[in-house]
Amino acid sequence: MKAKSLAINQKLKAFTLEELLVVLVIIGILILIAIPVLMPLISKAKSTEAQMQLGHIYTLEKNYFYMYSRYTSDLDLLGYEQPVLVPDGGNANYRIEIVEADEKGFRASATAVVDFDGDGTYNVWEIDQDKRLIEVTKD
Repeated sequence: MKAKSLAINQKLKAFTLEELLVVLVIIGILILIAIPVLMPLISKAKSTEAQMQLGHIYTLEKNYFYMYSRYTSDLDLLGYEQPVLVPDGGNANYRIEIVEADEKGFRASATAVVDFDGDGTYNVWEIDQDKRLIEVTKD
């Protein structure tokens, strides 16, 4: 019985509520300082998705050209399946489309469906038959 009463009367070492709140406030301030610095890096990382997808479109268009001696504007004929976009519950940040295509060349674009930095501008990348990959609109 005596051992039981000693365990009840002992104080445990722990943090107080005030100490925990101060730590959470400091972490919140550090996050608010870091977010504007990291946004360009996040946008750049997400733009690699557009570059990779357009590189894939370039390869598919070249293969189609070697078979049919012309480029196509139909993604289904290329065998390209558009990934499910973020607004529709997927994880793709860019909508891929072929802007123009004929027997001389093609131009495909990747347009962001999400405004990465919240400034109202959507990132757009384009590629052509010469594999010139350019960022048309910077976000």
